[in-house]
Amino acid sequence: MSFELTPTRHELAFRPGDFPTLVDALDYAAQGNTGANFFTGRGDQYARLPYRELRFKARKLARKLLGLGLQKGDRMGLVAETNPDFLVFFYACQYAGLVPVAFPATLTLGGHEAYVQQLARLISSSKVSAAMASSGYISFLLEAVEGYDIKFVGDPADFERLPDGETKLPTIEADDIAYLQFTSGSTRFPRGVVIKQKTVMSNLTGIINHGIKIQPGDRFFSWLPFYHDMGMVGLMLVPITAQTSVDYLDTRDFAVRPRQWLNLMTLTKATISFGPSFGYDLCVRRLRANDAEKYDLSNWRMAGVGAEMIRAETLEEFAQALEPAGFKDSAFLACYGMAECALAITFAPLSGGLVTDCIDANHLSEFQEALPIDSSHPDQFRAKRFVTCGYPLPDFEIEIRDKLGNKLPDRHSGTIFLRGPSVMSGYFNDPESTQAVLSEDGWLETGDLGYQVDSNLVITGREKDLIIINGKNIWPQDLEYLAEQQPEVRVGGSLAFSVPNPNGGEICVLKIRCRQADPGKRSELISRLTSIIRGELGIDCYVTLVSTRKLPRTSSGKLSRSKARLNFMAAHDIDRLVEIADENELRKSIA
Repeated sequence: MSFELTPTRHELAFRPGDFPTLVDALDYAAQGNTGANFFTGRGDQYARLPYRELRFKARKLARKLLGLGLQKGDRMGLVAETNPDFLVFFYACQYAGLVPVAFPATLTLGGHEAYVQQLARLISSSKVSAAMASSGYISFLLEAVEGYDIKFVGDPADFERLPDGETKLPTIEADDIAYLQFTSGSTRFPRGVVIKQKTVMSNLTGIINHGIKIQPGDRFFSWLPFYHDMGMVGLMLVPITAQTSVDYLDTRDFAVRPRQWLNLMTLTKATISFGPSFGYDLCVRRLRANDAEKYDLSNWRMAGVGAEMIRAETLEEFAQALEPAGFKDSAFLACYGMAECALAITFAPLSGGLVTDCIDANHLSEFQEALPIDSSHPDQFRAKRFVTCGYPLPDFEIEIRDKLGNKLPDRHSGTIFLRGPSVMSGYFNDPESTQAVLSEDGWLETGDLGYQVDSNLVITGREKDLIIINGKNIWPQDLEYLAEQQPEVRVGGSLAFSVPNPNGGEICVLKIRCRQADPGKRSELISRLTSIIRGELGIDCYVTLVSTRKLPRTSSGKLSRSKARLNFMAAHDIDRLVEIADENELRKSIA
C-alpha cells in the first residue's frame, strides 16, 4: 500500500494559534507543506490536500460565491461529508465573509423522508442563502430546499462551473460570525449556536497551548464527522490553526470497519486522535485473537475521550486489548466541552491517563454529595467510579449551582455553569432560548450535572436525563450499567429514561437492544433485570427489548435518551403503565 501523505513536519515556524481569524490561520499554514489526507474504508488514500492548495481553492470559490450576489453574513448550508470538498467550501465561506452551516451527512433510521425533513428544518432555522451537497446527497438537499428562497443549490461540480468572480474579498474581522453549529440532537427544534471568529480562535488557542500542547512531529487522525463540534473544531480547525497534518477516515467507513482506525494510526504514525467512549468500545469489540500484534500504536501519545459520558471500564478494556500493539493507557486524555463554547472547556493533565473518583452512589443520589468510598467496598453497586475531566482552560470560570442558583462547595453535585471567552454569543434567531441559558453577565447554564474536586471537574450526567422516582435521583447510566452486565446485552446496547404519568410522577423505562429471539429467554432476561433493579435501586422499571436497530441516536452518532423517550411515549399507553405500576404488578406483566 503506497501513500503520498502531506508531511508531518515542515520548516515553517510554529505559531500556537495566535491568529485573529480562521482565514489568518489558514493564510499562515498555507506557507508550509502540511495538509489533510483522506482514506477509504479499505485503507486506501484517495485524496491529498495541502493547506496551500486548500487556500488557493477556497479563495477562488469565495469569489464565485460572491458572484452569485451573496452578501457578507449570509448563511450557506454544507452537507458535511468527510471529504476535501467540505474543507474547501467551509474556508471559501470564511474568505467570502459568509457563515457556513454544517448539515449532517447521515440518513437516519427513518430513511429518505426523515432525512429530508431534518434538512428542511435546519434550512428553515438557519435561513441559508445557498447550499451544497455532494452528488450522493444532492437529491435530498434539492428536495429539502423546495419552497425556500435560495440563490443557488448544487454539488461541487455545479459550483465549479460558475464563472470566476472578480469581486474583491472582504476583510474578515474578529467580531464577524465564523459559523453556526447546530447542537447535537437538535433535529426536531434546531438551535444554531452562533460562534464568532474571536470566540473560536480563543478556544483553538486554548486547546493548542494548554489542552493538548502541540509538539513538533505531532500528527492528527480522525474519523469524527465534520458536523459535530469535536470533529469540526477539534480535528479540522485545530490541525490547520496549528499548521499540523491530519488524516481522515469517513465516519460511516469507521462504523463498518472500526479496525481501520488502528490500521491507519499504524501506517500514518499519527500521535493524536479523539473519540467518544462508544468509538473505543466498537473498535475493541471487533478485534480478533492476536489482532493487536498487527498494529503499532506506540506513536499514539494522546487518545482523547469526550463528547459523552466517559466509561472507564470501556477504555480500560481497550488499553488492555491493545497493549501488545504498544498502546499506553497513559495516553488517555479525558476532556469536557460543548458546542456552546466552540468546543473545549476542560482537559485532564497530559500523560496521566484516566483518573477516576470513586464515590458512594447512594449518598450522591440522596444528598447530592460525592462522598469518597473505597472502590473495593463489598457493596459493589454503592461504589461508583466517575472519570475526572480535568481543569478549565485559562480564563474559564466554572461554578456548580443548586436549583436556587446558589454556588455549591467541592463534592456537592449540581448544575454546571461556566463563563469564558469561548462562550457563544447566543442561538441564531432565538433570543428566548438564548436568555434561558445565557445571563447578561456571561454565565452559561450548561444543563450538565457534576461536581468539583479542587477545581477538577467531574461530570455525572445531563440534567434533562436525570430520573426522579419518589424523590430519589436515579442516574440513567446506573440502570444502563446494570443492563450491560448481563451476558445478553452489549456495552452501548441500552437506554434508560423516564416518562411522566398523569399523577405527576415518573415511570422508569429501560430499553435494551437484544438479538435473542427465543421468547422464553427474552422473558427471563426481563424478569432478571427487573428483579436486579428493584434490589439495587429500590424502584420498579419497565424493561423492554427492541431489535438491533431500534435505539435512536443523535446526528453525531450518540445514543439519544430524549429521542427514545419521545418514541416510547408515542408508541405506548402511559395510563396503562401507570395502572400496572399502581397495582404493583409491573414485574408480572412484563415477565
